[in-house]
Amino acid sequence: MKKILYILLLFFCVGNSIAQQTPADKQSTAISIEGATAHLGNGQVIKNSLIMFTDGKITFVGSATAKIARQGTIIKAEGKHVYPGFIAANASLGLVEIDAVKASADLDEIGLNNPHIRSLIAYNAESKVVESMRPNGVLMAQITPRGGRISGTSSIVQLDAWNWQDAAVKTDDAIHMNWPGSFTRGKWWLGEDPGLKVDVKYADNIDKIKSYFLDAKNYLAGNKEKKHLPYEATKGLFNGSQKLFIHVSGQREITDAITTAKEVGIDNLVIVRGDGADKVTDLLVKHKIPVILNRPHRNSNSEDDAYDYTYTIAKVLTDKGVLISIGMEGQMERMNTRNLPFYAGTFAAHGLDKEVALQMLTGNTAKILGIDDMVGTLEVGKHATLFISEGDALDMRGNNLSKAYIQGRDISLETHQTELWKRYSDKYKSK
Repeated sequence: MKKILYILLLFFCVGNSIAQQTPADKQSTAISIEGATAHLGNGQVIKNSLIMFTDGKITFVGSATAKIARQGTIIKAEGKHVYPGFIAANASLGLVEIDAVKASADLDEIGLNNPHIRSLIAYNAESKVVESMRPNGVLMAQITPRGGRISGTSSIVQLDAWNWQDAAVKTDDAIHMNWPGSFTRGKWWLGEDPGLKVDVKYADNIDKIKSYFLDAKNYLAGNKEKKHLPYEATKGLFNGSQKLFIHVSGQREITDAITTAKEVGIDNLVIVRGDGADKVTDLLVKHKIPVILNRPHRNSNSEDDAYDYTYTIAKVLTDKGVLISIGMEGQMERMNTRNLPFYAGTFAAHGLDKEVALQMLTGNTAKILGIDDMVGTLEVGKHATLFISEGDALDMRGNNLSKAYIQGRDISLETHQTELWKRYSDKYKSK
């Protein structure tokens, strides 16, 4: 019996030693941040600013020269910068802890069409990966499923919570689908040429997508004697309360995706990935369809694109009037989400205005996700989800947070990684 108790105690101690930082308590004291350069997230900048918030909401945004009484605790932040909390769109944070350990992965579901699958209930708020986002200013994320043709629904969470219920900011904001490509690669293991070739099934795949949504639409308009959960889940797409995020690349594919969605009666669209979107900007602007771009630190999917295509596409789309943001998808996407501010900085280094690049993580993302009434910009009445950085947060040399708040709560910036950094820093200092 004693042996069993010792084992249980050992597991308890080890478990607590690696657990996520305890979520912060509700804001109890007003905060005034004075003297910092405030980047509002809508393109505006206030030097020598004053930001005040209480009960989790921003109460004042303006110049520090304003003759107004400071509230609560005053933080002197001269020489520093204040930003809205960065928002990671199209992220899979909290759905996979270790890729090689199947039991820790809840990223996708069996089946082709799963609009009824909710990623939120699989979200692990105590993920070590999630906590490692906060020191770089990523304080919110759209948790998105993967796989299949229709992957399921995403939800938006804040990254300092006990569980998925506490984390949820907006539930089931969108349904995500993966659009088929018009090209495929030969099956080399069957002796075929491994190069690209036209997919003869492309038109048939589009017909199947169209039929699925039309069947769902007819079901919703019918008597529903027999309940069909997947069809029930598409209701928001047809009444406009939910968005359809179409993960697609290629000029032809993007055009077909938009045309098909419009034909079946789905108007609230977002293009995700969007390589080739620069060739259909008139169509995107006409229908007011935003694009969530993939990270720039990658090679283009097309051999015909310029060598710097992935770095300059953000400026091209912005100049054409397309609303854009940055999302995460692909290899090592969860760990790379922490680099979100540096991806925006890369776009800025390749022609995009620095404050416009910032909007790709703040105001623009909030608009695309439908949460701009709560977050995304530093404005009176919005959630006090923001942070103070020692320098330019879009530059890894300046992105050094001293304070971060989510809904006014003073959150911890400690993670298992910062703990290891301090541990080994102390080790080598002593020699």
